[in-house]
Amino acid sequence: MTKIIFRSSVVLLLSLLSFNAFAGIDSAINSVTAPVASLIGNIVFFKITLFGAKLPVVVLWLVVGAVYFTFYTKFINLKACGHAVDLILGKYENPKKDRGEVSHFQALATAVSGTVGIGNIGGVAVAISVGGAGATFWMIMAGFLGMSTKFVECTLGVKYRQYNEDGSVSGGPMYYLKNGLAEIGYAKLGKFLGAFFAGGILLGALGIGNMFQSNQAYQQLNVIANGGLDGLGWLIGLAMAGLVYIVIVGGIKSIAKVTEKIVPFMAILYCFFALIVIAMNGAYIPAAIGNIITGAFSPEGVAGGALGALIVGFQRAVFSNEAGIGSAAIAHAAVKTEEPVTEGTVSLLEPFIDTIVICTITALVITTSQAAAPDFANGANGIAMTSAAFERQISWFPYPLALAGMLFAFSTMISWSYYGLKGWTYLFGEDKQVIYKIIFCAFVALGCMVQLGPILDISDALVFLICVPNILGLYLLAPIVKKEMNSYFDRLKSGEIKKKPGVK
Repeated sequence: MTKIIFRSSVVLLLSLLSFNAFAGIDSAINSVTAPVASLIGNIVFFKITLFGAKLPVVVLWLVVGAVYFTFYTKFINLKACGHAVDLILGKYENPKKDRGEVSHFQALATAVSGTVGIGNIGGVAVAISVGGAGATFWMIMAGFLGMSTKFVECTLGVKYRQYNEDGSVSGGPMYYLKNGLAEIGYAKLGKFLGAFFAGGILLGALGIGNMFQSNQAYQQLNVIANGGLDGLGWLIGLAMAGLVYIVIVGGIKSIAKVTEKIVPFMAILYCFFALIVIAMNGAYIPAAIGNIITGAFSPEGVAGGALGALIVGFQRAVFSNEAGIGSAAIAHAAVKTEEPVTEGTVSLLEPFIDTIVICTITALVITTSQAAAPDFANGANGIAMTSAAFERQISWFPYPLALAGMLFAFSTMISWSYYGLKGWTYLFGEDKQVIYKIIFCAFVALGCMVQLGPILDISDALVFLICVPNILGLYLLAPIVKKEMNSYFDRLKSGEIKKKPGVK
């Protein structure tokens, strides 16, 4: 089966490259992906009309889940943040006892590198373009509520992980859906949902975590090159693919060694220049905030007013922080710990960093620029719109933005390669990893040859599709998480769980 998939992928890639000699690979791929994107989008984003706004049912599924888990865990997203910081600082580590492959900080860095991507730069711009400034408020709310969903799924990711013969671990929704649901009497359902999720995360890794990232990174490079890279997407793609392969060939340990260094650097770099732009637009901050609040609650306006802004805001936030998708649970499952709740607690910080901090900063860059000069983007959208907001203040600012964008895209791709790998090995076995890695890198190159529209549509659809089995599993397994949570924090409060010797 794997040989057939591999050969088919190679034949497809060669066919597309051959077609490029006559008609251009962009046109070839878009002619195929556009109708596919439309079909998938219509199925996954089936909408109902509510108070005049079109509401995708799958977004409602995620919103209700996030609200439910926030109340079910009694606002764990507020209570456990301090302990999460202690955990990533290593105050409760026990390396001699704890099984796993990476530290709490490395697991967080890998998961954050998968969420902090081009969506933080380009996706926010898309949200504001479609849903107005008010979408920013709902993105923040989605990030806050998503912290609770992330806690539940990452706790389960560690609890039901699989220990392999070579000392590595495999975990994530595939395993807690299969094994967790079997434990409570739903073995057949769990087996089906686990396989469904594995297939979905595998396809999603080639879309949201791969082609979309390389596509937008190439677009940003072309913007600062004033179109000088037109027609050279294949060359940029091959270079990106080579760099990705060098990192991912070593597995999660290699990926974690890169992400623990690149994630803090890229986040600080981006936020530093973004805050400078916001400061230079300082006089327009009150107006921007006013537009955000007004747009969030206005009964009329862009995309159906407040409800439209809420829908777009939540949709973009989930695309960015992946709460409810289950992807991050795959990275967190590799952590060195014997207490599942510790990694659920650490994972709370992901939506906070990704959405509440970085996405909000991007939104303020754009909304303050809009307040100062409504036509500043000249019709540009996505990452080009964010770049225009940077360039409006200082002409060379798009260059550090391009560097940050490249790092965001690269880090997302290497993290998502691991997510897709675990879906692949769940379906085809642990000994078939090299084939997957070659296919993944081929799609990195292809991503630079495809226009934004179809890739954005397919990526969105795949992300939301795999949330369906995941959220269902989280509902059914929530009592197990609550039992684990209460036990852990009771033992922490009583002093049974202690910090490392010498740590205050």
